[in-house]
Amino acid sequence: MGIRNIIFSEGEFYHIYNRGTDKRIIFDEKRDYLRFITLLYLCNNTEKIHINEYAKKGFNLLSLLKVQKENTLVEIGAYCLMPNHFHLLIREKVEGGISNFMQKLATAYSMYYNSKYQRTGSLFEGKFKATHVAKDNYLEYLFAYIHLNPVKLIDSKWKENGIKDKKKTKKFLENYEYSSYLDFIGKNNRIEEKILDGKNFPNYFETFEEFNKFVDEWLSFEEEK
Repeated sequence: MGIRNIIFSEGEFYHIYNRGTDKRIIFDEKRDYLRFITLLYLCNNTEKIHINEYAKKGFNLLSLLKVQKENTLVEIGAYCLMPNHFHLLIREKVEGGISNFMQKLATAYSMYYNSKYQRTGSLFEGKFKATHVAKDNYLEYLFAYIHLNPVKLIDSKWKENGIKDKKKTKKFLENYEYSSYLDFIGKNNRIEEKILDGKNFPNYFETFEEFNKFVDEWLSFEEEK
């Protein structure tokens, strides 16, 4: 499983990520993505919540975002799901919050996925990976890195070669449902800010227009050859 050489501290920011074992696909269809997104909300809870119990009461996936919670474990500033991995930007809210949250999230999604696709064994590649975000400029950068991850799905070499069609790329991001990008441009009415909790994150983007400008600057980025 490997050993994670990092100690989580209350009030600190972390980039959390993991991928499928052997780089396997972990989100095969839209419902899988929505399940994980719903779990981002439900598992961020000091109490246990059993999805199956709500399903018996007629709750669908998105209506589960209306389930009331007492206390949360972490604050989520951004997220992005890709076919074989995910990224989260998290602030630890209570002692042990990140470890507890990630254990609940990985266990719940793995059980769902393995049952649905009739498989056994670990779904994720060992323990989740984590990087402590200690510098302000790195924290701001992660809002670009995480939200621009899906660009690789249409242009895997965009950082090396530059974006050839920025308008097309922005349109793709605006139609990608599985990240918090839509929240930052004010178009995500589906989850109604249920998952994100940015009040203790720096306010880098006071308006949607400021975030759009921030994204444009990064889409104009080209690595030195």
